[in-house]
Amino acid sequence: MQEGIPLQLIINIYDVRDDGSCIPFNDAKVDIWQANSQGVYSGVMEQGTEGKNFLRGYQIADDNGTVRFTTIYPGWYEGRAIHIHVKVRSLEGLQDPFEWTSQFYLNNSINEQVHKQPPYSNHGPVTMPNEEDGIYAGRSTDGLVLTNAGEHLMLNLTDGQQRGYIGTFIIGVNATRSEE
Repeated sequence: MQEGIPLQLIINIYDVRDDGSCIPFNDAKVDIWQANSQGVYSGVMEQGTEGKNFLRGYQIADDNGTVRFTTIYPGWYEGRAIHIHVKVRSLEGLQDPFEWTSQFYLNNSINEQVHKQPPYSNHGPVTMPNEEDGIYAGRSTDGLVLTNAGEHLMLNLTDGQQRGYIGTFIIGVNATRSEE
């Protein structure tokens, strides 16, 4: 267990077909990984967490294309805005598996509020807003968004009162694109 403000993530994944139809991407494997309240990732030798596995996990999308994660609000680390990594892929064993990797960003003002509270405050105030992060401000990997791709990757956060925050996001991918 990692100390921090609870964050419930609800992610809905849809397969957007070439004909414009949109269906739930059920059975998609969705991975997330993030830094703890002090900006530390698990499984990183340089951070002394090799062999540890915290704040990493995956879920298989249900029939509605939905996955749910119980985690904590992520911390910051030098040189990056606060974010959560996400990967969506088709289950192994397919001849041509699909994979999409990105990051979710969180609202700057909420980041600042969270990091004034313990245990986040032990690490100090947030040093980089979203707009100064090179990945947030850059182009999308598919080239469809030329600048500020991170604007399209903002978690929709609501305050769950004593239970922390609830973050929602809808991902649309073309997992069955034909290569004709």
